[in-house]
Amino acid sequence: MTHPLIRRALATDNGAAALALRIPVGIIFTAHGAQKLFGWFGGYGLDGTGQFFDAIGLTPGALMALLAGAVEFFGGLALVVGVLVRPAAAALSLAMLIAIFAVHFGKGFFLDKGGYEYALALFAAAVSLLFSGAGRLSVDRALTGDR
Repeated sequence: MTHPLIRRALATDNGAAALALRIPVGIIFTAHGAQKLFGWFGGYGLDGTGQFFDAIGLTPGALMALLAGAVEFFGGLALVVGVLVRPAAAALSLAMLIAIFAVHFGKGFFLDKGGYEYALALFAAAVSLLFSGAGRLSVDRALTGDR
């Protein structure tokens, strides 16, 4: 018998639709986290991201860069694999709220001006997965044993 708290964290609906959201959104988050953590895909790594975070008031910048990068990278991987999707989605939702209000909100809505449009879409996707869970085709579903 699984502990009730663990069952709640892994709980998911029975649909397969979450897979269509989990995979692309998980890839996006993983790539953005890799930019922050490792400097991959044209990113600035922890040093550059930390300096940027310090400059906009998210201090200490190095720690904030590490936290943001880790949430995005590992949370994104969790979405792709379909494991611990609800906790990952909760952390990713919070990260996107911080991004919206600390980085993008003052620049307006549209992405071409640095606005919050894209971060809002990622926030909505993460909240959707927070509500639905990973879906039928997931490790979470297999771990709970629900059919």
